[in-house]
Amino acid sequence: MYWPPTLRGVIDRRVLVNFRIPPEALESVLPDRFRPRTVAGPDGPRAIGGICCIRLREMRLRGLPAAVGVTSENAAHRIGVEWDEDGATKTGVYVPRRDTSSRLNSLVGSRTFGRHFHADFTVTEGGGRYELRMEHETDGVSMSVSATETDRVPEDSIFPDVSAASAYHECGGIGYCPSPDGTQLNGIELATDEWHVTPLAVEDVHASFFETEIPADGVTFDTALLMRDIGHEWRARRSISTPETA
Repeated sequence: MYWPPTLRGVIDRRVLVNFRIPPEALESVLPDRFRPRTVAGPDGPRAIGGICCIRLREMRLRGLPAAVGVTSENAAHRIGVEWDEDGATKTGVYVPRRDTSSRLNSLVGSRTFGRHFHADFTVTEGGGRYELRMEHETDGVSMSVSATETDRVPEDSIFPDVSAASAYHECGGIGYCPSPDGTQLNGIELATDEWHVTPLAVEDVHASFFETEIPADGVTFDTALLMRDIGHEWRARRSISTPETA
């Protein structure tokens, strides 16, 4: 049986933008296998959805030198989930949509790690400020965020501090994304050499998936986190057949 190779590289920059979502609002979005991974809040438990804007550099097959690696901008719409497997509760993310600036990533990634759409990215960053935008011209899917580095999470965040927000995401390294033909959920694990995040203050954010798939009053901005210069690997996980094809 073919098993996708492990990829090695560096997370040059990763911005994680989080929204609070009532768990019931995700019933029609999540595959049956998954349930929302919730965080207790003043208005009851809330699921965490969001967008991941990540620039990868030196990406290559593990074992090859960094000099042959490639750089790309990527974006993922994601939802924190949990599921039962081998008698234990597992945690990770469901990724209904991935986009990339790299045609190579779109081709190779779609065959191995779930559908990757090729999209246009505009990035401006410097002096602690980040302006990121992604748009897929054909189907209109888009996202954008403008943010600056800060030293604390928003006062109304469901996470009491940066450590709590960091811990939630550190447990979400396994992700599942629909295969191009929709018959499987392809799995991939992000394994980082270290884990360190700092908070961002968001001035403006837009994520078309959450705006169209979930009622407007069901999505509330919560937090944003930044990672820089982290060595990592992408490791394939066993794919899951969807109920229709199982």
